[in-house]
Amino acid sequence: MILGLPTDGLPVTRMTISSVEALEAECLYQFGAVPRRSECRGSGIKLTWLRDLKERLQLTDEENKQRHVKCHIILLLGTILLGDKSGSSVHWKFLPLLRDFGSIAQFSWGSACLAYLYRALCRASRFDCKKIDSSLTLLLVWAWIRLPFLAPVPREPCSFPLANRWGNWERGDRRFRYMKLAHFRKAFDDLQEGQFVWVAYSVDRVDPDIIPADIYMHSFVWSATVPLVSFECIEWHATDRCRRQFGFVQGVRHQERNLDKAHGEVLTDPKNLNWATATSHSFWVMQWTNMYNHVLTEDDGPQHPLDIYMHWYRKKYGNCLNLSDLVVQEDDEGDQGMDDVDQENEEAEEQEPNSLADPVFDLHNMQTHADTESGPPGTHHSHIGADEGQRHTPTHLASHALQRPHFACRIN
Repeated sequence: MILGLPTDGLPVTRMTISSVEALEAECLYQFGAVPRRSECRGSGIKLTWLRDLKERLQLTDEENKQRHVKCHIILLLGTILLGDKSGSSVHWKFLPLLRDFGSIAQFSWGSACLAYLYRALCRASRFDCKKIDSSLTLLLVWAWIRLPFLAPVPREPCSFPLANRWGNWERGDRRFRYMKLAHFRKAFDDLQEGQFVWVAYSVDRVDPDIIPADIYMHSFVWSATVPLVSFECIEWHATDRCRRQFGFVQGVRHQERNLDKAHGEVLTDPKNLNWATATSHSFWVMQWTNMYNHVLTEDDGPQHPLDIYMHWYRKKYGNCLNLSDLVVQEDDEGDQGMDDVDQENEEAEEQEPNSLADPVFDLHNMQTHADTESGPPGTHHSHIGADEGQRHTPTHLASHALQRPHFACRIN
C-alpha cells in the first residue's frame, strides 16, 4: 500500500559469489557492458556506472529496452528501496534475479525491502549507531499515516501508492521543520490511544477505487507471522504483536522468536553461499514459503478483552514513554543536527534538483527523478513503441516488471 511493491511471491534470495570475474560476466550477459575495476566497490557496482549506462542505451530494440528497465530497477534497489549507508554502489547479488525479465515480478520485493528496514532499525537502536540506511521513505510514510500529527499536509490524498500523497510537497509547508527535537519527544510522551491509527487502510481512510483489485485479493497474507527474507538478511515479521493493525484483539505477547545465527549476518567478508539452502537460513526460507499457514485468525487470538492486555502492558512498561526524561545534552546536539540536515538538503536541491534519492516518489508509475534527470518529474520521457500503437516509457515497463501483482508493505 505504501510503495506498491509485491510481497506475496518468491523469497528474494539466491547465490552470492565474491568474485570480480563473476560480476563482470553477469554484467556482460545482462547489459552487454562491463564496468571497469574502478567502477566497482568490492562486490558492488557504482551507481554512477549504472546511471551512465542507462543514459547511453539506445531504445531501438527490445533487448536495449529491457536493459534500460533493469538499470532502472537496480538503481531503485540501490538507493530508495535497499540502499546502504555508502549511497554510492549496489551489491550485484540482485542481478541474477533479473535475468528472466518476465519473472522479475514473481519475487517478493516488498518483504525484502521490509527485511532491510527492520535490520536497519535494529542496528539504529544501538547506542553507538549514528546513521541509518534502508528505505526511509517507507518508514516516514508509515509514521505519517499512523501518526497524522507528525505528517505534512498531503498534497495528493487520492493517489496510489500511498507514498505519493506527499510526492509534490513544498518544503515551506513542513511545519515541523521549525520544531525542536524536544517538541517531538513531548508529543510522543503525551500520545493518546486515539491519536494512533491502527487500521490505516480501511475504506473510510483510503479510497478503494484507487487501489488495484489484486491488492485486496491477497491482503490476508499481510498478517502472516513469518521470517522476512533477502539473501543474508533474515528478520521476523512479528504480526502477532500488533494484531490490532489487522482488526484483531491484542493478547499478551509470547517470547521473542530467536533467529539464531541467521540474524545479523552480513556480507562484509567474501561469501560464496546459496542462502536458500544454507544451514543457517534454509529453515527460515521454508517458513516463508509456507506463509499461508501462518496468517493471523480470530481463532488463534486471545479470548480476554483488551483491557486485560492493557493492564499487563502498563504494569510492565508504564503509562507513557517518558522520552523527555532522557534528555541531558542531547537536545542541543539533536536540534543542531536537524538544522544542519535542513541546510544540506536545501543546498542539494539547488545543485541537484532531480536526485534519484528523492524522499518521496511515484513507484507505481515509476515517475521518479531517475526518469527525468534533465527536468522535473513527468516533464521528459524517452518514449518507446508498444503493442497497438500505445507509447510507454521504460520506467512504466519497470513498473510492470517489479509490481505485478501489487501488494502492500506493512510495518508492524
